[in-house]
Amino acid sequence: MTSYADMNTQKFMRLIVACLVIVAMVKIFFRPSSSKDPSVEPHQIIHGGRFWANQRIPQLNLVHSEEDPAVKEQSEVQPEKKEVIQSNQEDEIEPEDPDDTPMDPLKIVHLDLKGAAPKVKYLEQIFPLLSSLGANGILLEYEDMFPYEGELSIVRSSFAYSAEDIEEMKSLAKRHKLELIPLVQVFGHLEFVLKHEKYFNLREVNTFPNSLNPQAQGSMDLVQDMLTQVMKKHPEAKWFHIGADEVRGLGESEVSKRWLEANSGDMGKLFLNHVTAVGRFMTKLKRGIKLILWDDMFRKLSSNTIKESGLQDLASPMIWKYIPNMDEKEIGNYISKYEQAGFKGVWFASAFKGASGIDQKWTPINHHLKNHLQWQKVIASMPQYKSVRLQGIALTGWQRYEHHTVLCELLPVAIPSLAVCLQTLKYGSFDAEAQKEVEHLLGCQIELSKNECKGASFPGSDVYDMVKKINDNLESSVKKIMQSYHVKGSFSPYHRKRNFANPRNLAFFKDELMKLMNEWDSFLLTFRQNMEAIFYPDTLEEWLEENVNEHIERLHSMVVDVERIIKLNGQPKVDLSKKR
Repeated sequence: MTSYADMNTQKFMRLIVACLVIVAMVKIFFRPSSSKDPSVEPHQIIHGGRFWANQRIPQLNLVHSEEDPAVKEQSEVQPEKKEVIQSNQEDEIEPEDPDDTPMDPLKIVHLDLKGAAPKVKYLEQIFPLLSSLGANGILLEYEDMFPYEGELSIVRSSFAYSAEDIEEMKSLAKRHKLELIPLVQVFGHLEFVLKHEKYFNLREVNTFPNSLNPQAQGSMDLVQDMLTQVMKKHPEAKWFHIGADEVRGLGESEVSKRWLEANSGDMGKLFLNHVTAVGRFMTKLKRGIKLILWDDMFRKLSSNTIKESGLQDLASPMIWKYIPNMDEKEIGNYISKYEQAGFKGVWFASAFKGASGIDQKWTPINHHLKNHLQWQKVIASMPQYKSVRLQGIALTGWQRYEHHTVLCELLPVAIPSLAVCLQTLKYGSFDAEAQKEVEHLLGCQIELSKNECKGASFPGSDVYDMVKKINDNLESSVKKIMQSYHVKGSFSPYHRKRNFANPRNLAFFKDELMKLMNEWDSFLLTFRQNMEAIFYPDTLEEWLEENVNEHIERLHSMVVDVERIIKLNGQPKVDLSKKR
């Protein structure tokens, strides 16, 4: 009986344990969740300066981001099927509004990539220098250097950055606390797109590639495709610049003329309708994005006209002026107008290069310093504007005046100017302390009177020094020998064409001519190597063609003619009439 009772007790205990296990499992699997909706992505914190360090934005959900590129290239661009960047959820937390957060104005360095775009390995050296000089952002104007895909692949340069290059640039910018702001033109300055026959029908003026026709079917599709592709590569961007300056020929297409006739000739509305539509698209593409656009097309518009468009709720104007003696009162009038139009913030744009001459080779530091001293006065006046805030200043570094014009100064040539300008903004003037810091960071002695940085040791300073030598000496050294007594008297174009000269007279300058040619050939070989470390082959080819080849070819031609004519031992001149 005892054994039977023990067995029943054991069975009863096992039953109790099993029930307890079941109850525990039910509690685990069916307890109320205290966590947030898992479908909502966590927020990403972007560090890029004192302001951005505390801001938070939702991560992006890139729809169809895994789409096969081969399939994408074959597809037509259709608005209703356009790949877009969307918010994750209907109830997603809105990003904090930076307009309500105290901040110092950003100091953004503009890299104009429509010519002489630097290789990423050079940016790897430059970004830490820019950060040390006081910059906290980069305005990246891609133009044809962005790796557009699909329908847009035709517009990219053969030396366009790769997707990996862009990721590396973003990583470098983040590492050095530089806010990266993409710039994509959406109206004017679309030459790099509209030069292609495929897009001729989207031109505002049939014979000019400058500006997009806002009324043409397909224009908005083009813009949306460009913006979507760039935003996909920059999903973390807080700011985005949509250009929209210098819309040449606006209102001249037949379809625009018909629109103007139906709308009381309102050119301002024609412009604002397009940029506002672009702005609304961008806010759908990326929630919380802060847009910037150049201000020149607003300058003749009334504040009421601007306000009626609603653009003030979507973007901030960037007021640009690059001359050394700019009118501060004029700038103040623009600020007042934009404040009355309802803009909560404005940007300024100065220039550290590319704004002192369409074919400028050597950056005039003093010119750009004076421009920044004027801007400093405007910055100091901002407290008088109660409802609009200065969000930042972009130090522009134009590489071309437009897509079809020649190169301006190369980036390494303008580094001393950029350093002077950044330090001027930091200290409020270019005083002894600012100059000392520039000279320490660049390893050189600044001589403003000569627009020169002597003994420089910054990244690219070898190109800086060599461009200076070419600029100062190449053309003058060739002219000097061509103006010498024996060349002028015995080696004129007439003599050379007819193989007619006294070898004795040629001997007086032959060695000097050969020495000059060999010295420049050796120098330019090193110059090529230094340039190739920073720039792509098309930049080297263009720069040499514009600034070097004419003079070097003249030297080589003289040497060839001297050697040929000396061998003739003073024979009679060639009778050209008998050669006909």
